[in-house]
Amino acid sequence: MNFFSRWRRARTLQRYAIPEALWQKALAALPFLGDWPKSELEALRAMSVLFLCDKNIVGARGFKVTPFQRVVVAAQACIPVLKLGLEWYDDFETVVLYSDEFITNAEWEDEDGVVHRDDEPIMGEAMPGGPVALSWPDALDPNRERSDEEAEDDEIFSEATEGDALPVNVVIHEFVHKLDMKNGEANGCPPLPPELPIARWQQVMGRAYDDFCRRTDAGEDLGIDPYASEHPAEFFAVMSETFFVAPARLRETYPDVDECFRLFYRWAPI
Repeated sequence: MNFFSRWRRARTLQRYAIPEALWQKALAALPFLGDWPKSELEALRAMSVLFLCDKNIVGARGFKVTPFQRVVVAAQACIPVLKLGLEWYDDFETVVLYSDEFITNAEWEDEDGVVHRDDEPIMGEAMPGGPVALSWPDALDPNRERSDEEAEDDEIFSEATEGDALPVNVVIHEFVHKLDMKNGEANGCPPLPPELPIARWQQVMGRAYDDFCRRTDAGEDLGIDPYASEHPAEFFAVMSETFFVAPARLRETYPDVDECFRLFYRWAPI
């Protein structure tokens, strides 16, 4: 980074700094960050400022986005790229927040040429070359009890702990899909650093995916969202959620995946 870039970054961080009270409120809403070192939280705060300056976070269908919502979304979105850099998100400019789960009505064609329409409510979607869409209540607490009141209440924070809820994080999940799409269609293999050969990644992730599908189909509870068995791209996204939200669980269940993620994300949460 040259002198001008450093100066512009420092000026942006100073001018658009997240107020301390607002940042602390956002951290309280994201309890899995409680064990993070202070240095990493400071880096996350700085990157969140840069993210908010670079991206538009807008409400859908008249939904009004508050400063708290913007910071909560930005902080989670920045977690996967904390060491990679915001340039990994250069292919889009907008994050769309919905007041609750939403239906895309997107059409897609399967291998047999049959056209399907997605008409089930979803919590989030990352669009290739386009925006990321999120249900706000699920961005705040994906383990919530579904109710109309929660969709309108900023003050409802997750009370789930790693021990009694799946390590699910909708925001991390969708933004990991964005990383996966950097080299084309999401397939569970993002662009990899030189120290992580693609053959190694495919071997580790393929073996773990097959094992997860087998054990999930057999009814075994691994403490990881079974949605990971849907597709290799979903496996990568769900395992990444687990890596950041419940790192010990991933280390214990799939240590080889954890090792690959440490190399890819260039660090590892405690």
